Amino acid sequence: MKHGAAFRKFSRTSSHRNLMLRNLVTSLFEHEQIRTTLPKAKDTARLADKIITLGKKGTESAYQRAQAFVLKPNVLPKLFETFAQRYANRPGGYTRIHRIDNRTGDNAPMALLELVDNPRDFKLEMTARTVGRDLLTEKLRWNSPRGVLNSGVDALESISREVKLGTHDKGELRPATRRNLQKVIRYRGNPSLRDVGKKASAWIDTLFAMPLQQRRVQMAADASADAKNKAKPTNFVDKFPKTGSRAGAAAPGDMRSAVRLAQGALARPRRPTRYVSAVPTPKPYDAKNLQTR
Repeated sequence: MKHGAAFRKFSRTSSHRNLMLRNLVTSLFEHEQIRTTLPKAKDTARLADKIITLGKKGTESAYQRAQAFVLKPNVLPKLFETFAQRYANRPGGYTRIHRIDNRTGDNAPMALLELVDNPRDFKLEMTARTVGRDLLTEKLRWNSPRGVLNSGVDALESISREVKLGTHDKGELRPATRRNLQKVIRYRGNPSLRDVGKKASAWIDTLFAMPLQQRRVQMAADASADAKNKAKPTNFVDKFPKTGSRAGAAAPGDMRSAVRLAQGALARPRRPTRYVSAVPTPKPYDAKNLQTR
């Protein structure tokens, strides 16, 4: 039986590993969001929850234990005042891990480790955007885009109604979005409703502005193309729409088989095959290279 395999070693000695985790926890308390590898984020979150529990106790013994663990003394007032007040009603779970892209080079899985209910809460931002998208989708089902743009979307009033509904009740939001909204504002109180409403309204305005901005960019591109066409004679090839062909997609008039197209023959045209004889050609007789046995 293999003993002592409870936690990760990170290919480091115990002293180096403990110092690395203490440094990550200190950085998490200082910035409230850090980006690291997924295994390190899991171990850092486990230790950060324990240190925040010491901050909530507020005793002299807890202060001494936290002081011995944290590397920067200026983090201690933030731990025993700001975090203790923020998580006073929360029974646990003070950290959150988000899976993000892999690291360039060694392809290691990366994660965003953050403290819940922080001023730059990533889940709050994404939930507000999802709420805005769902509210806009629901409004567009019964009204035209111009009508919705003129009347506007009262996100705060809709959010106040959705919070009181159950998981399976019918409302303007999807059940998964309503559940995430209730989780985000559970320990934040009523001021968080206004924050989510402002962020959702801002995202609705952004969604409305995206088609207009894309249309402006397309109009500018068409204007520049027309200016170029006036400078040179008209050509049918320039007017033909240029679309990127993918592997497996046949161009107009292409009669090749689907197997050839799927193998990438569209991007790499077939070259003439050179037949090489498998039997090597005998070298000419040379008396100098003869060896006597």
